[in-house]
Amino acid sequence: MTTVRLPLFPLNSVLFPGLVLPLNVFEERYRAMMRDLLKTPEEEPRRFAVVAIRDGHEVAPSAPGMPDPTAQPEKGPAAGFGPEPLKSFHRVGCVADAATIRERANGTFEVLATGTNRVRLLSVDASGPFLTAELEELPEEQGDEAGALAEGVLRAFRQYQKRLAGARERSLSTGVDLPDEPSVVSYLVAAAMMHDIPTKQRLLQAPDTASRLRDELKLLRAETAIIRNLPSLPAAELTRAPTSLN
Repeated sequence: MTTVRLPLFPLNSVLFPGLVLPLNVFEERYRAMMRDLLKTPEEEPRRFAVVAIRDGHEVAPSAPGMPDPTAQPEKGPAAGFGPEPLKSFHRVGCVADAATIRERANGTFEVLATGTNRVRLLSVDASGPFLTAELEELPEEQGDEAGALAEGVLRAFRQYQKRLAGARERSLSTGVDLPDEPSVVSYLVAAAMMHDIPTKQRLLQAPDTASRLRDELKLLRAETAIIRNLPSLPAAELTRAPTSLN
């Protein structure tokens, strides 16, 4: 078992390998994380782990009533995640490689990172200025019939895009080439579909690429059928997660 210790950035979203993650870093604990990452030589990867929050606040309360009307201000690296932070997070996450870390004049940071590989969360350390975690690297196994499943998912995804564009009265760009490598397809589609965090988390932690693709095929067919019979789409993203400042 290969393990690694990395800074931990919990979010109200799921990061998939290969996907770009822009961050607006303003809380002191994450500013400290970015200052520490900037100490890494430019020729080396500046890595941190992203996990989805199961129970807790992405932004710690900074004043009475902010962001939770009943919450009181909290400080420290584990603020908003309770006395045992490990229990507040989903156990499978993704390593992010920060290609750009730019400090603004006010001390906040603009970060652009990319998901690289999946990891399993083993433990969380809150003794420093920001959370760190011991992580187990997870291999990506292809599974049976991954290639054929990827072709089916791509066909279903194109139909899903067309239905979604029609429901939103938007034009669909047809000149974009989609990948054909099964694992890349599985992660791209997982990130692009409109689903809640538990569903996306289930896709992230699928045991292999083929299993993820099978799940996506079922989801795409179900979603396409729903959209076909709806006159319009609700603003689902406004109801599935709290507003994030990150």
